[in-house]
Amino acid sequence: MSRARRNLLEGIVTFTAGLGLWLFAGDVEVPLVTLTTGVVMMCVGGAPAAAGLWQAARRGT
Repeated sequence: MSRARRNLLEGIVTFTAGLGLWLFAGDVEVPLVTLTTGVVMMCVGGAPAAAGLWQAARRGT
């Protein structure tokens, strides 16, 4: 698996996990899992996904 594909996959999985937390864990009263955690995970997941897309685009040209 190439580095670009690995970064893209890792970013998508992290983004999806954050989206799930943001959508479905808003009512949960657990100190470590809050609405903000989901948003942060989506932002953190977007960075490797964007890097993977960038690396794939640069490799293709």
